[in-house]
Amino acid sequence: MKLPIEFEQRVRNSFGTEGEVWIASLEERVNCFAKHWGLTIEQPVHNLSYNYVTNAVDSRQTPYILKLGVPDLAYRNEMETLGLYNGHGCARLVKEDRVRGAMLLENLTPGHMLCNLSDEEVVVQEFISVWKKLRRDLPEDSDLPLITDWAVTLEDYKKHHLDIDGDLPNERVRQALRYFQELMETTETLSLLHGDLHHENILYSQERGWLAIDPKGVGGDPCFDLVQFMINHLMEKPDPKALLRYRVDQICELLALDKKRVLKAAIAMSMLYACWFVEDKDPAWIERLQCAQWFNEFLEEAIR
Repeated sequence: MKLPIEFEQRVRNSFGTEGEVWIASLEERVNCFAKHWGLTIEQPVHNLSYNYVTNAVDSRQTPYILKLGVPDLAYRNEMETLGLYNGHGCARLVKEDRVRGAMLLENLTPGHMLCNLSDEEVVVQEFISVWKKLRRDLPEDSDLPLITDWAVTLEDYKKHHLDIDGDLPNERVRQALRYFQELMETTETLSLLHGDLHHENILYSQERGWLAIDPKGVGGDPCFDLVQFMINHLMEKPDPKALLRYRVDQICELLALDKKRVLKAAIAMSMLYACWFVEDKDPAWIERLQCAQWFNEFLEEAIR
């Protein structure tokens, strides 16, 4: 099995020895599940990230997606979340093996990504439609993490930069943590969040319209699930700040949401993303910090 070098490196960097073992056994795993689930394996997707994702068909030529990953907690959370969505607003989970880290998923055909649309007004409307379909309460007995569990990364960053700013301004880090806490304390009901809802994770199905894929699964205020979309495919545009303002205004108006609340969630999540990128030594943290600063400007305008 020939795998992209970048894919192998990403898996090794993220999972260490466990990832190395997983890569070495991947071909055997694919063949095992193909036999177990009666599949013929076709071409893998072109944009492999941390999981091996390939097209497959069954004996009736019904198309599916076979997805294999290192069976860690995050992977099991994805399966749990797909089960909770049960195909509503999201690709269906057909079969699963949580111990060995394998999923058989509905194949969304033709599978065009939301980023393929050029009309920003239509893009926002379709995003909102999917966001609304995904809304449901977090089950009381759920083992999924809360958004405040994710925010621990910012707490750790703050502890290591008590006296002087690091890459991220301490003032912004403290502000983000306040907003995480404020929104979680004032949300009416904890919601199940997709956790990574952006253009590339919304695909078109000829049969069922636009649907989400690859949920992370986390509990929190629904406003947190708006942010990845708002800041995605932004900086390459001619006037990113104006586009960001447009997305915020449209989303708040069409969903009848409190703009100040949405902007507080946006500041919090943008800073969390920036912190993750700083940890990974990825220069994209600069763009996320810039988004947080723009969101803060919008919030100050809304408060006046």
